[in-house]
Amino acid sequence: MILLLGLAYGALLGFVYFTQGGLVYFPNMAREHIATPAIQGLPYEDVSIRTDDGETLHAWWVPAESPRGAALVFHGNAGNISHRIDYARMFRGLGYGTLLVEYRGYGKSTGAPSEEGTYRDALASWRWLMETRGLPPGDIVVFGESLGGAVACWVAAREKPRALVLASTFTSVPDLGAEVYRFLPVRLLSRFKYDTLECVSKVTAPVLVVHSPRDDIVPYAHAERLYGAANEPKEFLGIAGGHNDGFLHTRAEWVKALGAFLERAQRKAM
Repeated sequence: MILLLGLAYGALLGFVYFTQGGLVYFPNMAREHIATPAIQGLPYEDVSIRTDDGETLHAWWVPAESPRGAALVFHGNAGNISHRIDYARMFRGLGYGTLLVEYRGYGKSTGAPSEEGTYRDALASWRWLMETRGLPPGDIVVFGESLGGAVACWVAAREKPRALVLASTFTSVPDLGAEVYRFLPVRLLSRFKYDTLECVSKVTAPVLVVHSPRDDIVPYAHAERLYGAANEPKEFLGIAGGHNDGFLHTRAEWVKALGAFLERAQRKAM
C-alpha cells in the first residue's frame, strides 16, 4: 500500500512538473476581445510590436491630451487587454497615454507564453514607447497587475522608468505556489521564478505597492514583503475588495492616490 501511494505521489509530481505552465498561464480564459477603447469614448491605435525572437504582439495605444507621460501596462495571467480598458481611461484622466500589451499567446498576439517570453515582450513594448513614440525613459510609468507586476518589475529593474506600480503582485511564483499547494514540494518542482522580490530591490525609480488585505489569491503578506524590499522613495496603498475586484471597490480613492504618487514621481524626475 505504501509503495502504491509512493508511486502515485511520484506520478503526481511528474505530472505537475511537466504541466505547470497550465497553472501559471491562462491565455484561453476569456480569450476573445469583448470591446475596444472606443466603447469608453477613448481614441486608440491598433499596434503590432515585434519582439527580438520574432513574435508579434497585439497592443492598443491610447493617447492623452497634453500628456505628462505614458503608462506601460502589463496584465495578469488571464484574459486580454479588452478587460483592462479601464486602466487606459484612468491613466488618460491623469494625463498619461497608455500602452496596453498582450503577452505572446494571449489575445491576438502570436506564440505561446513563457517566463522568458514575457520578459522579451516587456522589453519590446518598452522599446516601442521609446523608439516609435519618442518617449524618454523618465516619462514612462510601468504598471503591472498580479503576474504583470512581476513582468513590470523586471523591466523597471533593468531600465530607468519614472515610476513602478505593483498592483496585487506576488513575491515569486515558488512563494505563492508553496502556499497554495502545501502538499507539494513546489520550490523543488517550479520551473518558473517571476522573482518580484529580488527585482524590486534593484529598482531605483519610485515604487507604489497596492494591495488589498482581502485579496483571495495573493496574500497581503506578499505586498508587505515587496514594500519592505523596495528602495526609497516608496509608498504603500491598501485597498478593499478581492484580487480581481479590489480596484473597483475603491476606485475614487485609488485613482486619487495614484495621481498624487505620479505627481511626486514626476517632480522627482525633473
